[in-house]
Amino acid sequence: MKKIGILTGGADCPGLNSVIRAIVRKGIQDGYVITGIKNGWLGLIDNDMKVLDLKQTSGILDRGGTLLGTSRINPLDNPEQIRKIEENYKRSGIDALIVVGGEVTLKVALELYRRKVIKVIGVPKSIDNSLSGTDYAFGFDTAVNVATECIDRLHTTAESHHRIMVIEVMGRYTGWVALESGIAGGADIIMIPEMPVDIEEVCESLRRRHQRGKTFSIIVVAEGVKCKDHPEFSEVVDKQHRFGGISESIAQAIEQGTGYDTRVSVLGYIQRGGTPSAYDRIIGTRFGVHAISLAREEKFGQMVSLHNNVIQSVPIERAVEERKTVNMEIYDMAKVFFAE
Repeated sequence: MKKIGILTGGADCPGLNSVIRAIVRKGIQDGYVITGIKNGWLGLIDNDMKVLDLKQTSGILDRGGTLLGTSRINPLDNPEQIRKIEENYKRSGIDALIVVGGEVTLKVALELYRRKVIKVIGVPKSIDNSLSGTDYAFGFDTAVNVATECIDRLHTTAESHHRIMVIEVMGRYTGWVALESGIAGGADIIMIPEMPVDIEEVCESLRRRHQRGKTFSIIVVAEGVKCKDHPEFSEVVDKQHRFGGISESIAQAIEQGTGYDTRVSVLGYIQRGGTPSAYDRIIGTRFGVHAISLAREEKFGQMVSLHNNVIQSVPIERAVEERKTVNMEIYDMAKVFFAE
């Protein structure tokens, strides 16, 4: 009887339990023993594993987070950790490892596969939707839905108090969450990392909007946005070795430039917590089932992907070689509704 391992690495997001449940259910049906590795790569380093069965994974479809736990451990810079991973992987008797994660986690998986440390199948998880080779990664749809609901709620406050609301959403290097939640939430301006922002142009648009009698505005900002006329905004964030918080600087610049009352709401981790959307539960389930098929066919080094609503696979290398940036046709469409 063959054994398949599964780990979830990097940041948590809605839909992880959907994938775990599907892998366990399909794997057991196909005659595999499924071993859950706790806390990402740390579980292989510490030899912290457990066999998963149907009972343990029953009733987790609608739960956020991950049954297995996760961590941001990256072992590639630590030869001793790589040695432990190889040793514990061989000792466990695992024949194939399904790695569920985003860009960094899958890059680690690819490198360990190239070094013949593990045999790996990848499953794409990305709130930013920045992985290439797949139309969507699970977690993204829930994040967009949560952000859209928050924008809707803040819309009424902005209108009631005649304020500009700057709403910061996730998106380190790509603006997919900002773009899609901004469109769905009726934002007046959307700022994304792919398009450096001119604050004076933003202020002028807001002034024209107020002159037309619109005394409130909604601005959606991705956390990794750059301001070409205020590079110091991004420098402050970069020096702190983190993303998030740039909306405060943008709001201050807007208030100083227009005189309009401006407030900030940073959605932060609320976007990655809680119940996954129906769509994320479905594609998470489809990804998990297909991952078992790839393992059975010994198609290692591949990542499950979604293309034109068909589940396929692509080399992990293709998925992580470059980030999938925003489709500028969609962004140009969104600009039709920007403040003017």
